[in-house]
Amino acid sequence: MKNNINIDIALTHIFTRKKQTFVAALGVTIGVGIYLFMNSLDKGFSRYSMDEIFKNNAHIKIYKNDEISKPLTTEDSSSLRVIINPQITTLSKKIINPEALLATVKSQSFVTNAIAQVNFDAFYNRGKAQIKGSGNGVNMTEYAQMFNTNKYMVAGKTEALQGNLNGIIIGSGISEKLNLGLNDNITVTSSFGVVKVMKIVGIFTTGSSMNDNAKSYVNISTAQQFIKEGPAFVSTLFINTLDANNPEPFVQKLQQLTSYTVEDWKTTNADVLAGNKTREAMMGAISMAILIVAGFGIYNILSSTIMQKINDIAILKATGFNGSDVVKIFVLEAIIMGAIGTMMGLIFGSVLIGIMSNVYMGGPVGYFPIGFELPLFIRSFVLGMVITICAGYFPARKAAKVDPVEIFRK
Repeated sequence: MKNNINIDIALTHIFTRKKQTFVAALGVTIGVGIYLFMNSLDKGFSRYSMDEIFKNNAHIKIYKNDEISKPLTTEDSSSLRVIINPQITTLSKKIINPEALLATVKSQSFVTNAIAQVNFDAFYNRGKAQIKGSGNGVNMTEYAQMFNTNKYMVAGKTEALQGNLNGIIIGSGISEKLNLGLNDNITVTSSFGVVKVMKIVGIFTTGSSMNDNAKSYVNISTAQQFIKEGPAFVSTLFINTLDANNPEPFVQKLQQLTSYTVEDWKTTNADVLAGNKTREAMMGAISMAILIVAGFGIYNILSSTIMQKINDIAILKATGFNGSDVVKIFVLEAIIMGAIGTMMGLIFGSVLIGIMSNVYMGGPVGYFPIGFELPLFIRSFVLGMVITICAGYFPARKAAKVDPVEIFRK
């Protein structure tokens, strides 16, 4: 019975002070809406950043790292150093017996795909014009499956390179700078002095100038010829796993299979991930601050209500209501205002997300990278309610401590 009376009193306060209720709910609406929008924005940018990383990066790669020459010492006990300026050795980057290693890697239960690659420094020439870049010798069918290369093709098909020792797929930047198109010939010179006239069988664009202005793909046998190596030469193994977000355990398992360097994509792109974390922390802090400010709005309104209703509170306590009943009344008011504001905030945030998701950015980005994330909606609702309940609880405790005798004396 008393609980029903508590609810009636709370609703009376809510509806008789409509302006203050609206202001409090509006503060929560803006706070929740901005929190949802900014975190959805951050999530969208993070997803876009990850997509950019995985355009050309596998989850894990195996390669032979540079080695530093060790100081030469004498064999006697004095160990006198003869060479004191260690440098990178000129040993080959070749992976010994790559086929056996690749087969072993593919046999692991956590590996979903694995391919071999041969890298070389290249110069693209047309007449006197020259562009420096990098060539990548691959099995194009396997490479396209791993990195979804067909998605970025603007001319030709990746299948045209398979088995074609004289074919090449170039970036759109190279095509534009040298004014070359599909089926045109391009002269490619490697850093080893090997010169070949290649036929352009495809052109790709990834939206990254670093790739589009310098990168090309050739048959793996052709790449081996460019660096004057035999058919057994492989410089890198690319590996995809079951869980891209948690590659560390797989790196440890693969490292047990080989003495070569095993590196996951997080290590390779540590600077990008650090930037993502910084942006996430900034957006989270700003949006949370706005939400907390909205909570202070409810705190101030309820504190004002308590001061104005101090006589009513004293009467309630004198007629048998205890402190917990008073707390329930004002916390219930905070819950009602918070629920109204939070629901309106989710709608407000959804409208902002809907508007931004239809803004076309152009280029490879396409539409603005933002979308509806159910976990963010749930988190926004929970945080909105928790903050408003806390904002209502503290002034409610103050009201519960009111001594009716003292109030009546005044």
